[in-house]
Amino acid sequence: MTEMDGRSDLAYRLIRRAIAEGDFEPGSRLVEQRIGEMFELSRTPVREALRALAADGLVTIERNRGAMVATMSETDIRDQYELRARLESLAAERAATRMDADAIATLDAAIAEFDEGIALMSNGSADAALRRITAANNAFHRAVVEGAQHRRLSVLLEHAVDIPLVYQVFRHQTEAERQRSNLFHRMVRDAIAAGEPQRAGALMAEHILQGRDSLLQLRAQPGRETETHAS
Repeated sequence: MTEMDGRSDLAYRLIRRAIAEGDFEPGSRLVEQRIGEMFELSRTPVREALRALAADGLVTIERNRGAMVATMSETDIRDQYELRARLESLAAERAATRMDADAIATLDAAIAEFDEGIALMSNGSADAALRRITAANNAFHRAVVEGAQHRRLSVLLEHAVDIPLVYQVFRHQTEAERQRSNLFHRMVRDAIAAGEPQRAGALMAEHILQGRDSLLQLRAQPGRETETHAS
């Protein structure tokens, strides 16, 4: 995402969340005036936010058609998750040789927050729980990437991780599947803390590819094709 002022950044975050949570469906038009009215923003920050989202791949902007929510093919999903698995596997390997105790504590906090989200989900607060789970998941993976202390790798992963796709996976997972996802977080954390780079990298790759498989299974269900967003 390019540098933006406060209002444009707010518009970016609001529109991105709306795409992630399915309020704006793939292929639907994003009309600046309507979005501005929805979020009580002027058209200028909305326009700048849409351009930033287009740079991220979440939105397409075409002449005479304007902005639309991007869609993603099965091949796109496979390609993206393969790239992400390789990059995050490398990040986990590097993190296993570079993370200190404070950074490990950040992983622990994210894992605990993920557990809280799962518990909240079982109490029926679905929207709040999904946001909490997704935020905790993002915090865990971000901490691993930061722990790798590899600036170029961090920049590459900004464009390889699709938050809307992750959100859709968590939305349709069972509690057991969410528990399994956080179990992988724990195993990756333990491998990093033990200074085992190969094990940490292998576990991270398997974790990412299981997310890919869950998403592809979701797409295969009747009536679910329109729920897949692009990055």
